[in-house]
Amino acid sequence: MGFLSFLDGLWHRGTPEFDSGSAASNAIELTKRHDRVSLTKQGAATGHLRINLTWRMRTSDIGGPQRESLLRHPFKALKPPEVLGHSQSMVNVDLDLGCLYELADGTKGVVQPLGGLLGEANSPPYVKLSGDDRFGSASGETIYVNLDHRENIKRLLVFVYIYDQTPAFDRTHAIVTLYPSNGPRIEISLDERHPQARSCAVVMIENIKDEIWVRREVKFVYGFQAELDRLFGWGLQWGRGYKTKAER
Repeated sequence: MGFLSFLDGLWHRGTPEFDSGSAASNAIELTKRHDRVSLTKQGAATGHLRINLTWRMRTSDIGGPQRESLLRHPFKALKPPEVLGHSQSMVNVDLDLGCLYELADGTKGVVQPLGGLLGEANSPPYVKLSGDDRFGSASGETIYVNLDHRENIKRLLVFVYIYDQTPAFDRTHAIVTLYPSNGPRIEISLDERHPQARSCAVVMIENIKDEIWVRREVKFVYGFQAELDRLFGWGLQWGRGYKTKAER
């Protein structure tokens, strides 16, 4: 093994890939080929459905220019990591989790951090957002759906958007994970490269003839909630919203 090959291997061992889950870890990954699952059929159409968003910077972007520099100047690898620092490709990313809802009685709305529209779990819309994670921490952001009131829910569109920051979906590795009351968790990876996208429709949850279906969407758009609304025909009126200092 040449020195450069050794150095390349050393670099990769120092930056482990983000675990996106697998069948072995008791997870169902929704893909383009296998894009839907019935919660009813797996006995998970009751209780609280927990929907979690987590993200990290892509390891291929962390230190990208530095990695090339190390190959040209291999003895830099002997310096402590803190001397090398972060590359300029690092950006601040604030991903937010939201949900468009339509109830059986025709009521429509949105649950999201923007505007403090956090929803309710035990009364309409039976969707509740807990917290606003600005830094991609281990806990992330979470939405709870009370499926004990599933007869009142027509459809829910879970989406992710970048609030007031440089578009950077291509620099993040984001995963939306659904934790049903029974059976394996359901994972949707936002791993497609869309550098200029600001929002992504991730997953649709629908009540179809009393059966609760989860369907992968993963549709990136270059605008915000209004563009997602038009794409899925929600019909809401949108205006510019802001986070309070506490929400930031």
